Amino acid sequence: MELAAKACPFLRNSTPSALRSLSQKPKTAMASNGLVHMAQQCPVMGKAMTIQARSAMMTGCPVSSGARHFSASAAKAKPAKSQVLGYASAVTSNDLKASVQHELHKANPAPGAACPFKPVIPASHAVPTAGKPFDYEQVYEAELQKKHQDKSYRFFNNINRLAQQFPRAHTAKTEDEVTVWCSNDYLGMSKNPVVVETMKATLSKYGAGAGGTRNIAGNGAMHLALEDELAVLHHKPAALVFSSCYVANDATLSTLAQKLPNCVILSDAMNHASMIQGIKHSGVKKMIFRHNDTAHLEELLKTLDPSIPKIIAFETVYSMSGTIGKVNDICRLAKKYGAITFLDEVHAVGMYGPHGAGVAEHLDFADNLNRPQNSPVQTAMDQVDIISGTLGKAFGVVGGYIA
Repeated sequence: MELAAKACPFLRNSTPSALRSLSQKPKTAMASNGLVHMAQQCPVMGKAMTIQARSAMMTGCPVSSGARHFSASAAKAKPAKSQVLGYASAVTSNDLKASVQHELHKANPAPGAACPFKPVIPASHAVPTAGKPFDYEQVYEAELQKKHQDKSYRFFNNINRLAQQFPRAHTAKTEDEVTVWCSNDYLGMSKNPVVVETMKATLSKYGAGAGGTRNIAGNGAMHLALEDELAVLHHKPAALVFSSCYVANDATLSTLAQKLPNCVILSDAMNHASMIQGIKHSGVKKMIFRHNDTAHLEELLKTLDPSIPKIIAFETVYSMSGTIGKVNDICRLAKKYGAITFLDEVHAVGMYGPHGAGVAEHLDFADNLNRPQNSPVQTAMDQVDIISGTLGKAFGVVGGYIA
């Protein structure tokens, strides 16, 4: 009964006593009892009963005008008045023939007829029964045409950066040289002799590729050493590397927020798409505060119960505007209202701070210049709970991380 109630809205909304009462109602010309009569009106059961009756007509099996399993008293039901011959022939019962015709008519109702127990499916949502094969190419062409018309179609430039002539590069023609001003390789570290020679030596010894995921066979001493170095850089107890910082932001925010019960994420209005994606994937409640507006952030924090876990997600260097995040002010609010902070330093690592740890380190430049790892001095970087960064910009290679 429980399984049936889950699938059938009529059974789900009817009490056992009501069903029992229907099963005891007198039979009609078309049904053995009231419950069977209701089943005949169902678009699912009605069709099934029609098929059963049609099969009986073809095989000459005696069938009553209702299905036995719909009634508690079905075991006592009298057999239908039909003559069954010992060979294939039509059933001679006029009552049965009339019943089948009635069921066939209900199985194919007139246009506009609807089941009283089930919401009508809009025509726009209905599955077409026949038609021409879907034209995928037409859709692709139409979408591409839209891109061309609104000037949003992207062409990839053929830029081949020259290792020995940074920041020079050649185009598709080797003799056609240009100067690249739009690279994320700000410092030319991808061409640094120490970096290049170290990569060559590593490739000669270990080959290219990890050989698998880290939890199977792709974790090595190089990964662990890199994570230790990143943790020291940001004065954090540990770090974790990813294939990119987009993945790092997405995975960290979504996973962390999901694990914190009833978590709320407060996000700067100009946060990067990777952070927005992570917040979306988390499925938790989000609150957007105006860009770099700590007064608005505090207004939102005041509306949240102190017992609710909160994450404030923001950046230091906002790539679309060039503004700098208010690290100290946001960390102060986080402490005041019991929130943790997630800071994206993607456009700052390698560029700011005495050791290249980013803006948070740069804010206390003198204190961080010769500071030991276990120093009791509390800097802006220490106040941030989680920092994300990239290895694909100022550091000149590939990958992302959190610390």
